[in-house]
Amino acid sequence: MQIIETYGKYIEKWANTNPDRARVLLKLGWEVQNLKYKFTPDKRLLPADRYLAHLMMNTMLMPLKNPQECAIVSIFTPCEILHEAGLHPYNVEAFSCYLSASNAERAFLQQAENTGISETLCSYHKTFLGAAQKKILPKPKCIVYTNLTCDANLLTFKTLAKLYDVPAFAIDVPMQQNEDNVKYVADQIRDLKVFLEKCTGKTITEDGLKERMRRSKRTMDKFIECQKKSADKDIKTDLVTPLFAGMTNNILLGTKEEEKYVDQLLKDIEKAPKKKGKNIYWMHTIPFWSGAVQEALAFNENAQIAGCELSRTFEPDFDPEDPYDAMARRMVYHGLNGSAVRRIEAGIRHAKDVKADGAVWFGHWGCKHTLGAAQLAKKKFEEAGIPMLLLDGDGCDRSHGGEGQTSTRLGAFLEMLGAEEMEGGQDE
Repeated sequence: MQIIETYGKYIEKWANTNPDRARVLLKLGWEVQNLKYKFTPDKRLLPADRYLAHLMMNTMLMPLKNPQECAIVSIFTPCEILHEAGLHPYNVEAFSCYLSASNAERAFLQQAENTGISETLCSYHKTFLGAAQKKILPKPKCIVYTNLTCDANLLTFKTLAKLYDVPAFAIDVPMQQNEDNVKYVADQIRDLKVFLEKCTGKTITEDGLKERMRRSKRTMDKFIECQKKSADKDIKTDLVTPLFAGMTNNILLGTKEEEKYVDQLLKDIEKAPKKKGKNIYWMHTIPFWSGAVQEALAFNENAQIAGCELSRTFEPDFDPEDPYDAMARRMVYHGLNGSAVRRIEAGIRHAKDVKADGAVWFGHWGCKHTLGAAQLAKKKFEEAGIPMLLLDGDGCDRSHGGEGQTSTRLGAFLEMLGAEEMEGGQDE
């Protein structure tokens, strides 16, 4: 931990005086971590999840190595069409997670606030904006984003487009679920094809898109099978693996690498021993940096995160032979689009898939969509027979920690579920 704190301090220090040097240090540190994932992985994780950690780090390193082959994207942008154009997703939320994991987020958060960005804006967006303003993050080829679910998107991506002076494309997704809105979004994605071809000089073919969409559908079908089969299995995990799955099931969907992950995951689940502890379903982002949450749920014998909302934000009920309709349908019928009730009902269905003994609704600071629905979610989950803990905090910014309260409330919730407290909270 001391090494990471020192590493973060140097990144913050050089960000003020020599951003190029800070960027080199950032890339070097992540490359070293990637070698660790490859050659000395955490053996407590399933083989598939070890591969996933390596895959996710490769995804984060790509913008630092080849930024002109990357497009800055919001998390729910349909990335199959970007991959087909030869563009790698340069994702705001994921990148900020890694900056936080590098213990460097505070300086970037402060930078964004110093330029007039509200303190109540999502910390993932503020961290990325601050790092971009300090010239740590390299210039992308273009920007593609959507207004889907997150109101921070409208400010963040317009600001980034102006800062980097690159072309940007916004996908407007109406909140109502109907066929007219699917057609409306599909037409925009057809326009996105033209935009991407102009930016890259590459031709996006119908056959290529269809193949990616077929792979997307297979991947999500198999991931849902993984969730259901894991319900009765003893699968311990850390706090970042569920986030990795959530991220890759969005920005890497349709790639061979993501399908390889779920294929390996299915094999690993088949071999896993019978369930021992309590299954917890986690709604929204996870504060992976929190010592209190790590003690309660990371590699714990008696309780583990069995599923995370962000890895299943849409159902794979789309026709891959009509790729534009398929991408549009996914967005319009997205679990987080529309009323809070739709989101809650989707969460209940998915929690039941993993036979959740309890659920946590994490009220990430700055996410109005989540904070405003908390009491309704608790009522609905408990009516469905799933006890729910409402937990407040921040997934990215350590200064909004509240570790003592988190430890007390999470510990009491797990005790109520019958997950007896282990000494130390973790297996060695």
